[in-house]
Amino acid sequence: MGEKNTKNRKSRSCGNPRALNGRGNPKVTGILPVALKKATKAIRALIHAGKEYICVMRLHREVDEDKIRKVCEEFIGPIYQRPPLKSSVKRIVRIRTIYYIEVLEISGKDVLIRVGCQAGTYIRKLCHDIGIVLGIGAHMQELRRTRSGPLKEDETLVTLYDLQDAYETWIEEKDETLLRKTILPVEKAIQHLPKIIIRDSAVDAICHGADLAAPGVLRLETGIRRGSLIAIMTQKGELVALAKAKMTSNEILEAEKGIVAKTERVIMDRGTYPKTWGKT
Repeated sequence: MGEKNTKNRKSRSCGNPRALNGRGNPKVTGILPVALKKATKAIRALIHAGKEYICVMRLHREVDEDKIRKVCEEFIGPIYQRPPLKSSVKRIVRIRTIYYIEVLEISGKDVLIRVGCQAGTYIRKLCHDIGIVLGIGAHMQELRRTRSGPLKEDETLVTLYDLQDAYETWIEEKDETLLRKTILPVEKAIQHLPKIIIRDSAVDAICHGADLAAPGVLRLETGIRRGSLIAIMTQKGELVALAKAKMTSNEILEAEKGIVAKTERVIMDRGTYPKTWGKT
């Protein structure tokens, strides 16, 4: 990511995803986004974003490969799922979407699969349900999260050892190059959100909590729907705030007045851009 000409940039940094060890389970690893300071306000953009996992599913008996692939395909799309007994949410049946299931390898009772899914999907429950449909039973043997929203394992993941090395290099050599590669700007976490770019004159008003009015819009991306979470950006590509859209993309383009987005989480510091609102 390029440099951001933003005041107090360090307080807006978003930690690189680091290795995940789920609830003391050594068989669960992968990406875990970690945010620092004001960037914690942007975490909600990742919580509800899609996830990708690589999973080893252990079948309780060997079964024909074609049957395994066919049953896995049946789980693509909206599915009903009740969270397992050991979970952090209420155990009620809910609908979750499986975007894709790729059977990568089959070795005896072990099936290696790649799963893209909606946030809140329990992969160990998915393995259990696949086993039921196969008629032989199955459970999750190992799991690794390879993507969380726009953050991918092969592009952004660092370990705590990487972070320590970067910090020590910064302290000892006064060189922050490695640290800036390790701690990403918060803008990396909202790449998947539709964006509205605003005029410089509107930035500080948004930083003070004002909702975004039509005259402040400079340009925008397509695909914005009413009620969807969006990112309000400066012309330099800096994240100002997260907001809920009050109009669609087409309605915003045609609007000359009115509120187009309700500000929900302000990320940028007040005073980063000159105050022009309230002046006569």
